[in-house]
Amino acid sequence: MNTIALIAHNSKKDDLVQFTKTHQPVLSRYHLIATGTTGQRIQEGTGLKIQRMESGPVGGDAQIAAQIVEGKVVAVIFLIDPLYAQPHEPDIQALLRICVVHNVPLATNLATATTILAHLARTRIAHLIFNPISGQGNAEQDLTLIQDLLSPHFHLHTHQTTADETAQQLAEAAVEAEADLIIASGGDGTVSNVAGVLLETDIPLGIIPRGTANAFATAMGISNRITPIRNACQVILGGKTQKVDAARCNGLPMILLAGIGYEAEMVNKASRELKDKWGVLAYLVAGWQQIDEQQLFTAQIEIEGKVQESEAGAITVANAAPPTSVMAQGMGEVIFDDGLLDLTITTANSRLDTVNTMLNMLGAALVKSEVSNPNIRHGRTQQIRISTDPPQKVVLDGEIIGTTPVEVNCIPQGLTVFVP
Repeated sequence: MNTIALIAHNSKKDDLVQFTKTHQPVLSRYHLIATGTTGQRIQEGTGLKIQRMESGPVGGDAQIAAQIVEGKVVAVIFLIDPLYAQPHEPDIQALLRICVVHNVPLATNLATATTILAHLARTRIAHLIFNPISGQGNAEQDLTLIQDLLSPHFHLHTHQTTADETAQQLAEAAVEAEADLIIASGGDGTVSNVAGVLLETDIPLGIIPRGTANAFATAMGISNRITPIRNACQVILGGKTQKVDAARCNGLPMILLAGIGYEAEMVNKASRELKDKWGVLAYLVAGWQQIDEQQLFTAQIEIEGKVQESEAGAITVANAAPPTSVMAQGMGEVIFDDGLLDLTITTANSRLDTVNTMLNMLGAALVKSEVSNPNIRHGRTQQIRISTDPPQKVVLDGEIIGTTPVEVNCIPQGLTVFVP
């Protein structure tokens, strides 16, 4: 937690209250702590939320010193009265020693306090949303590496997802806290949940891929299998952002794709245990199993008020997808900033037919060339509605969300992402 500590001798409390009023926009972005009476005066005078310690004479300054030792405090503002300080008031010497030892800036008058806040105003605040159960690596080591790489450049707030706090909830809290940027570290599900909160905002999304597939990071050119965390952090520190499309599927945010039929069943079969054992190969194993089981279904597809009926084994509506998302590759390339969704309808009647069709799409993706195959239909549109008979499972950005029907609407340039 990034904290600013506020303390003042009795004769300087009015000055500190006025100072906090003047610099309220900067201070409101930080967690504020203060000794008892000082904190009460500031809260009453400004409305800023203050965590009040004990009063100075009974150890409030010692409580603040303990937080400095724990590495929670980024700056201390202690307005002192060098001429008329009372014996019962907090002693600057103890805090000065602690701040020097732990390299924390300490202001003792309004001039130095103003200088410190001017620096903080130029320092960007980043919120890292970290999913500790993503991927197969050591989560604790991954988090330490990320913090070591990013903390020198941002005031970094770290939040870990739990069973009770989802990535979406943590992202919503970060937006409310006026984050300058929000970083999602986990798999595609974590990235999608955070991105959904940032749709149609100006807050840029940083991505540190640590999942099984990392499809969105790959589509953005971020993923690097040799040093994925270091590479992703360098992308964020580089500061280059790009506006990319996003979408909503049945009202839920979508940054990758919605898969109906074969792909949804494949994802459903790729359990957490299978992914922990095989990694990305788990999807190949599950997909191979599903080939024999997948049945054709009838789909009604509505585009721009016109309804077409088609037989299909798989339907994919993609906003962004790397070449490895084979079922999205009817056009040979999914363009993530053209304001359109890519539709691919696949039909195959045998295992051999299915394998050949998938190989055709993979080859088309690798050379970015449109597929020519009677089993594949494709097109681009801004909005689409699909119903099926019988109902089919639907996977959205790697998570099963239910069954058809679905309605997908593109949000052109709806998301800002850090890119290489």
